[in-house]
Amino acid sequence: MVILHAFLSLAAGFAAVVLVALALRGLLQLLAPSLTAVEARPGLSYTVVNLGASFLAGAAGGYVTAWLGAVNPLVHVLALGIIILALAALSTLQSRGLQPILYQLAQVAIAPLGVLAGGLVRLRVLGIL
Repeated sequence: MVILHAFLSLAAGFAAVVLVALALRGLLQLLAPSLTAVEARPGLSYTVVNLGASFLAGAAGGYVTAWLGAVNPLVHVLALGIIILALAALSTLQSRGLQPILYQLAQVAIAPLGVLAGGLVRLRVLGIL
């Protein structure tokens, strides 16, 4: 039962990351379509908005995972962070050479940091930290 609970907390956290990222992307396309246009050399505004949305989506996922992972929330958050890190690295490998290397490295790092930040916020709310 503990394993099922851990799996469900990770799945819910991952779903939160995906849903928040999609919602932010849709909102940006509606409000500022120029910020969502993918270019070979992304501008500063596109970079900041994209990395910020990735961080917020990761933070939402980390919060949800820590909220549902009642037994050991920090372990669940770290597991989700590793999963997000691996998926971001695979995505970056697929698009290598299309965008600047520093931007790609930031893309790999920012979402897992958001997951950790969201999880730590939840732990702070619980009074653990």
